[in-house]
Amino acid sequence: MIEDEWWAATADRRLTVQRCRACGHAQHYPRELCTGCGGTDLEFTEVSGHGTVDSFTVVHRAPSPAFQAPYVLARVRLAEGPILLTHLTGPGPWACDEPVRVGWRPLPDGRHLPVFEKDA
Repeated sequence: MIEDEWWAATADRRLTVQRCRACGHAQHYPRELCTGCGGTDLEFTEVSGHGTVDSFTVVHRAPSPAFQAPYVLARVRLAEGPILLTHLTGPGPWACDEPVRVGWRPLPDGRHLPVFEKDA
């Protein structure tokens, strides 16, 4: 599957996005086609892990027992352009346009989930 390479990078705590070799467009989530030009010559490139909060919400009622409420669900625009749907961690309050940096939440299988915290 196309996203396997992305998840493999998280095992090493590396945040990657797809970049189109034809037009240079960066995108996330992984896809078969470039959303900029429709090309298929895509590669995964490591990004800085810095970004800004684009939008967020505090979830008070978890959708299942697997999630412990409250938690902050957010869209983070990476410095390189793509937007990630993620969790914000650490103390609030949160605000749109707040600078953030990637942190990592370990998963049971050795991969890590990218989460974001305030960037000092």
